[in-house]
Amino acid sequence: MLINKIEDVRNQVKEWRKEGLSVGLVPTMGALHEGHLSLIKKAKEACDRVVVSVFVNPIQFGPSEDFDKYPRTLEADTKLCDGEGVDVVFAPTPNEMYGGGRLSNDTLTYVCPPFFYVNKLCGKSRVGHFDGVCTVVLKLFNIVQPDFGFFGQKDAQQVIVIKKMVKDLNVPIEIVQCPIVREESGLALSSRNKYLTEQGKIDALVLSKILNNIKVCYNKGITDVSALKETVYSFLTDKHELEYIEILNRETLEEEKNANKNSIALIACRVEGVRLIDNIYLGE
Repeated sequence: MLINKIEDVRNQVKEWRKEGLSVGLVPTMGALHEGHLSLIKKAKEACDRVVVSVFVNPIQFGPSEDFDKYPRTLEADTKLCDGEGVDVVFAPTPNEMYGGGRLSNDTLTYVCPPFFYVNKLCGKSRVGHFDGVCTVVLKLFNIVQPDFGFFGQKDAQQVIVIKKMVKDLNVPIEIVQCPIVREESGLALSSRNKYLTEQGKIDALVLSKILNNIKVCYNKGITDVSALKETVYSFLTDKHELEYIEILNRETLEEEKNANKNSIALIACRVEGVRLIDNIYLGE
């Protein structure tokens, strides 16, 4: 069932609640792939009813980012959701979500996560990005009022920030983090992979190669974070524009001098101008 209006999706959830059914929400920006479908499968296993939101959120894109060209494939997305047994695809317009008018700090109430959590990694280069993410996610939580929200580990900083928001604002929802899904080559699935040429996809494998090598070195007993990060540069060529490589605490994003079982290695790199991210837990 495709629903575009907030009132309609709320009314549908109310009917489910009358029957005592649990509800799961999978927030997406569309252009669905196997990674998204893995979240939907988890939601189907855990919940009686599943809502998938498809909304390209304008307020989480910076002025020089790819909002206008971000892939929009609602018809194909809806078919995929139907095939997975999704109960509702919620696909509002920006006007429905934000009431029209100019979207800015002057006209919209934003949810702004703590600076400590967003002044690093993706938040450092995408200033204001997580304000937009938290704002739209909290709106979706308030609209759907699910019992569970399902998010992918690939956006590790996003999951940590959302968990923090939910805890701090006493949102009655359990956040379920699901593993990264990869192509056979090792490339983490992403809607932005569609921008890459076949050669670009080969060049993009450097992200997973770097992360796997860091984990191999860690397993061999190298724990000094500076030493682990130095291993990155032998993998890079002129086809790679490294934005960051960090090894942080997987729950708090605190910096660590020595990696340990609670560490996560995270990378962002541009290939053919496409910004890609990936990460790996060192303790698993």
